Amino acid sequence: MTTKPYDDSNWKEEYKGHVSSKFERELLEKGPKSLAQSWHLQALYSEWKIMKGYNKLDPKENVGQCQSSFKEFYKRNG
Repeated sequence: MTTKPYDDSNWKEEYKGHVSSKFERELLEKGPKSLAQSWHLQALYSEWKIMKGYNKLDPKENVGQCQSSFKEFYKRNG
């Protein structure tokens, strides 16, 4: 795993002030109890990253590595 260029260790506490839903506040405080709740928590984390501008700092994996054409394929494979 790569090291992030930002500190997200306290993101839940930071994001609590921006949440108005009781369900989301409890999710941030107590954690998920099901798979669906973990998806919701991940969505909250993504919103927090966008709010802070950190989403632009995450490295993009496999950008352009899987692009090819039949012409290149036939050159390599005869």
